[in-house]
Amino acid sequence: MSFLTVGHRGVMGVEPENTLRSFVRAEREGLDQIELDLHLSKDGALVVMHDAKVDRTTDGSGAIADLTLAELRQLDAGLGERVPVFEEVLDAVATPIQAEIKDVAAARVLADVLRERRLLDRVTVLSFHDEALREVREYLPGVRTVLVAGRLGPEIVERAQDVGAHLVSLELRRIYLELVRQCHRAGIAVMAWTVNTAQELALARALGLDGAATDVPEIKHAVAAGKSMGPAT
Repeated sequence: MSFLTVGHRGVMGVEPENTLRSFVRAEREGLDQIELDLHLSKDGALVVMHDAKVDRTTDGSGAIADLTLAELRQLDAGLGERVPVFEEVLDAVATPIQAEIKDVAAARVLADVLRERRLLDRVTVLSFHDEALREVREYLPGVRTVLVAGRLGPEIVERAQDVGAHLVSLELRRIYLELVRQCHRAGIAVMAWTVNTAQELALARALGLDGAATDVPEIKHAVAAGKSMGPAT
């Protein structure tokens, strides 16, 4: 079975996270999929950013929900990059995308974009929020979903089945072998976040995981070569 490599917010270990520059770099480095995060701006744009506020990743301040897209466009997201919207990422790269809904309000807007652009085969929807995944599936039956979770236990299988998730994305340091086996017996694949070193990749493989999100291109290169790697930089 192949090991899926997912560029975490592009390749945020070497480029400004959740920027077009980072996504293009992830595609160039050969990552199998690209993960990004979505919030709604004040005027309803699908803004690509992890945090609910712009403070950490830009030279601005304030909540995304309180800023218009025009205001967000004025911010520097790192190395002169501007805050992108989801549609721009779709146009900038051809790599399959994992789109994480950071708030339930974005579910319907995202579903509308996926329907209009006929992207069910290219975009998978992720969320920590079960209700967000249920909502996007209600608006868009047939969409592929991934349940993301930090707290783990046997209930993960039931939660994933309840929201129709074919894959669960779990924190590497919390994953244990029996949980992986339970998921696999239920036909649910398991990936980890975040795998950035040789030791973490070795652990992911030992656990029998199906893939991992990574901040660095070296993980993809190691998987492609089928060998170990040096420490991530």
